[in-house]
Amino acid sequence: MRLRADGGHCHDGDGAAGNNAGDRVHLLLRSLVMTIGLAAALASSAGAQQAPPTPAVARSPAGQSPGDFIAGYAAEHGFSGTILVQKGGRVAFERSFGLADREHNVPNADHTVYWVASITKLFTSTLILQLAEQRRLDLDRTVGTYLPDYRGEAATRVTVRQLLNHTSGLRNIDVIPNIEDERQAIRAQIEDAVRHDRLPLYQTPYSSDDLLRKFCSDPLVNAPGKVFDYNNADYIILGKIIEQAYGKPFGVVLGERILLPLQMRHSGMMRHQDVVPNLANAYSLGADRRTLQHDMPVYPENWYAAGALYSSVGDLLRFSNALFDGRLIGRPMLDQMTAAGLDRYGLGLWVYDTRAGGTTHRVAKRPGHIMGTQSQLYRFLDSDLTVIILSNAGTTDLDAFVAAIGKRMLE
Repeated sequence: MRLRADGGHCHDGDGAAGNNAGDRVHLLLRSLVMTIGLAAALASSAGAQQAPPTPAVARSPAGQSPGDFIAGYAAEHGFSGTILVQKGGRVAFERSFGLADREHNVPNADHTVYWVASITKLFTSTLILQLAEQRRLDLDRTVGTYLPDYRGEAATRVTVRQLLNHTSGLRNIDVIPNIEDERQAIRAQIEDAVRHDRLPLYQTPYSSDDLLRKFCSDPLVNAPGKVFDYNNADYIILGKIIEQAYGKPFGVVLGERILLPLQMRHSGMMRHQDVVPNLANAYSLGADRRTLQHDMPVYPENWYAAGALYSSVGDLLRFSNALFDGRLIGRPMLDQMTAAGLDRYGLGLWVYDTRAGGTTHRVAKRPGHIMGTQSQLYRFLDSDLTVIILSNAGTTDLDAFVAAIGKRMLE
């Protein structure tokens, strides 16, 4: 079965998963070496999704313009990607750095599109809140209310709100145990495959139904609502709730409700077989932490409603302006989205206070990070300032960079 990122299915048999347990274990063993390397790369990605740190911000020389500061910081830290800053209702800075394709020496440009990883979650949250606004969904009803065929323990114990704010208590699907010890990691992967009848999550083509059944239906490991645990499983379930509500694949609903109305022509859902015009290749640092190499091969569609979106800085600015101006959801729903809970996380993004220009400001932050792919959507909620950074190389700490830009723009 080939997977369509919009949640639909392209049937060509189930050969990828094998016809019996022996075939599945054989395929598992072939993929484990790649899985171990991928797990190491994803481990650093998962760390980027914890509560936003408060990094030390570089001081800019007196008289240096914001644009010169950004360009200087990008050069000093080896940044590769595109940066857009909106202030006072106009684009104050937009520039690209580095290469989109290192083999062919193709530079990143303003029209370059990037895999934006977990910024996808903010789109998914918006679609859910639109349903709540239409009274087609109650955020405080349980998952089974909207997915009657879902058989996980979360069906009767976890609410839609708890999925949105990552307090569901579901087992985290991105935790790979004992990764420091290769033999133990292989043993753990084999045991997981045998126990759950499944191959590695991101290196096997799964349908969204498969993702829900195989990876998002385990028993709870925490009491719902009590513990923050950043978990892609939460947003995979939300994607299936959206599909159930509209009777359409997630990607189609995303297009009809957000991308097309906002004329986001350079955005869509990633599928491994698709050729996306102007899509930047992604590069990670090698073991020496200096040499760039291609990201490990994965099926990006398996991130689904949790992280499969690609976009451009211009398209993300359209989305950000529409969202925070109240054109996608009304003020009451926006207030719920930006109310910080555990870990300073709202409904799809982090919300916290930061100091800039001698004043305390409230900011909303939606980062994304999968191997060499990095992204930041950084919005000051009390002033018209938005910073968007999209990167195709794991060379720069974007948490520090976006904070530095925000502070510099308000000096």
